[in-house]
Amino acid sequence: MSESQSAEITRLLHSWRDGNREALDQLTPLVYDELHRRARHYMAREQQGHILQTTALINEVYVRLVRVNLEWKDRAHFYAVCAQIMRRILTDFARSRGYKKRGGDVQSVNLDEAMIVSPSVPFDIVALEEVLSRLEQIDGRKGRVVELRFFGGLTVEETAEVLKVSPDTVMRDWGMARAWLLRELDRGASSGS
Repeated sequence: MSESQSAEITRLLHSWRDGNREALDQLTPLVYDELHRRARHYMAREQQGHILQTTALINEVYVRLVRVNLEWKDRAHFYAVCAQIMRRILTDFARSRGYKKRGGDVQSVNLDEAMIVSPSVPFDIVALEEVLSRLEQIDGRKGRVVELRFFGGLTVEETAEVLKVSPDTVMRDWGMARAWLLRELDRGASSGS
């Protein structure tokens, strides 16, 4: 994305924040393709035949964004909020579809496997949500790194921009968070909970 496009997105976000509803209409075509790419990246990890499709996920994100009243900082902040919303939507959807904790037709996979865009590798989003929530209580930044990278599809550099840390810090947090989450997911799977 060019500097001018990034600046235009930030300008429109500020205008929307200041009450200009038309700014959202102007913003939508500028961010739609990127949101769709990120949602497609995420949805590729869901089971084939998943009822919720990429476009429906993006539409639901927009519905929730309209209800949000935030002090938009910039483009990175916008995508971070969208990642948070996608996480909530997908977790709520999985719970509403009756996915059982550590069960259903979902196999457990590690975060490395799940990060690979592959429609043949479903994972237990409800179990991930539970351990990620615990991680956020212990170390909020590491939890945000997982949310932004895993749910939002942000790159290391984009995640660093959102969190106002270096890419090296993001990589350290990502590695430590993955190890902790894997241990907790394995522990839960072993105990049958």
